[in-house]
Amino acid sequence: MSDWGPVFVAVILFVLLSPGLLVQIPGKHRFVEFGNFQTSAPSIFVHALIFFGLVAVFFIVVHVHIYLD
Repeated sequence: MSDWGPVFVAVILFVLLSPGLLVQIPGKHRFVEFGNFQTSAPSIFVHALIFFGLVAVFFIVVHVHIYLD
């Protein structure tokens, strides 16, 4: 059996936390901007930290497992 839980969680979080797709923190003109499809170096860094934190929570604390045969 292969565990696909971490793969699905990582892909979904990667798509949702892409800077500028849904939200950009910090934005170019305001602290939070929604759906502007732009990015900057500080927003990439902040989104990477948020991604790492959420992945750690889902993998270590919640123990997400999806087994496919």
